Amino acid sequence: MTIKLVVSDCTLNVISAYAPQAGLDEEIKRRFWEGLDDVVRSIPPSERLFIGGDFNSHIGLSADGYTEVHGGFGFGERNEGGTSLLDFAKAFNLVIANSCFPKREEHLVTYQSSVAKTQIDYLILRGCDRRLCKDCKVIPGETLATQYRLLVMDIGIRIKRKKRSIRGRPRIMWGALTKDKAQDLEGRLSAMGAWRSSGDANTMWSTMENYIRKAVREVLGTSSGRTGGHKGDWWWNVVVQGKVEAKKAAYLRLIRSTGEEEKRANNERYKCVTMCVFSATDMRSMEFFADGFDYLKGCSRVKK
Repeated sequence: MTIKLVVSDCTLNVISAYAPQAGLDEEIKRRFWEGLDDVVRSIPPSERLFIGGDFNSHIGLSADGYTEVHGGFGFGERNEGGTSLLDFAKAFNLVIANSCFPKREEHLVTYQSSVAKTQIDYLILRGCDRRLCKDCKVIPGETLATQYRLLVMDIGIRIKRKKRSIRGRPRIMWGALTKDKAQDLEGRLSAMGAWRSSGDANTMWSTMENYIRKAVREVLGTSSGRTGGHKGDWWWNVVVQGKVEAKKAAYLRLIRSTGEEEKRANNERYKCVTMCVFSATDMRSMEFFADGFDYLKGCSRVKK
């Protein structure tokens, strides 16, 4: 049985298998492996693959020539069925997960009766996905059926979140306002006659507003209307952007620190860079509002 799950941009294929018992005819065993072979081949390499089931075989305690697929932490002695399973895993570059972690005997045995205890159930995944498997073991206290024990595997899959690009209203890029552009705006508004409108107060205000918006859009430009990136960073200058990038680099060094001394030094450096970012943003905000006040004062003098 095969189940396909699609989670975001990740596709998971889960195969449940039950191999013929050791005493059955060889033809039945051959058809089982051929059928499983066809199912695995039908799954694209770009998709995740997980196989779990009762293979009625023993892969043995150690790898012994199958280090690519056997982690070296098995149980019991290998038999013919175990060799067939290891050959199958090797052909498809698979890894037997419950042989990859050192465990006590009670966390390895999947079948226990009054006369024997063996490991016949296995969880398998692609070799390239080996790092996704965090743990694999038997839970002794849980029984699915008489004499069988529950085998579980912890898988960690990181789902990348896509940034949604929302089309909004284009906005005037006031962050591009400089003294030179303020003088350009003053000239354009004077040429348009923004301060010479007539009529009642509402008409004069509406006319002047339209002139100002038109001139500002031509001089400063407008945004695309898409959201994303830092919210509120449109007024940053080169100095602030440089300080922010330095803070990001300091943070990466901090989280990658290994020793205590290195971590302490990187933490102090990160605090220092963070304070520099605060200082740079404060200076830029004062410059920005000062430029805005100068522009408004200039417009007031022109209107008079």
